[in-house]
Amino acid sequence: MSRRRLLLLAGTAEARELANRLAKAGFEVIASLAGSTRQPRPMAVTTRIGGFGGQEAQAAYMTDQAFDLVIDATHPFADRISQRSAEICAALSIPYLRYSRPAWAPIPGETWDIVENIHQLSDLIGEKERVFLATGGQSSDIAKALPGRVLFCRRVDDGSEPFPLSGGWITGRPPFTLAAETALLKQLGVGWLVAKNAGGAARAKLDAARALGVKVVMIARPDGPDAETVSTLDEVMAWAEAHQ
Repeated sequence: MSRRRLLLLAGTAEARELANRLAKAGFEVIASLAGSTRQPRPMAVTTRIGGFGGQEAQAAYMTDQAFDLVIDATHPFADRISQRSAEICAALSIPYLRYSRPAWAPIPGETWDIVENIHQLSDLIGEKERVFLATGGQSSDIAKALPGRVLFCRRVDDGSEPFPLSGGWITGRPPFTLAAETALLKQLGVGWLVAKNAGGAARAKLDAARALGVKVVMIARPDGPDAETVSTLDEVMAWAEAHQ
């Protein structure tokens, strides 16, 4: 009996763990990374890196590769690839599952301002405020929505492009410890932290902000596709094995 071919849309720590578990369970796993970082951590399965080139090109790739299943374990804010993949799978009659890790919620002692889009940030954060943007790849767009503030944007890779506003780039690759996040916020002297509600283990920045009295603005997640969705890796494995 031939192994089931599975496309794993990756880019999260959970996707890396799933790749290992799925391969051990007997699936032929092809992982796909968007290529947003120059040196992604290696995965234990065959990995393609880079965009698909649009919906038609992705559909053609998936048809050519004859995938039996698709598991979407991309970042919670990668809503475009999730929506597109769900639509393609529906059109091609390929079973699709989305893994969405639980969102963060405030714990006792925390009060967050929650916004639905980046254009609401300027209503909360006054001019000349010092702000740390822990928002990943969208940080440049968010920075442009906050003119007149002193902004520090964190990114994984160094780049040559100048910072568009007052402040600067902060380069760092996760995971980040509570001690490191606390030291960074102190060093920058920020009064605000802006984060995306990505969930997962990278909560140290929020704990550091609480300890230092730094105000937090949380960007709410976009809606995911209208497709089967689970929130634990065990549920992902159970679904995959049911389709084996």
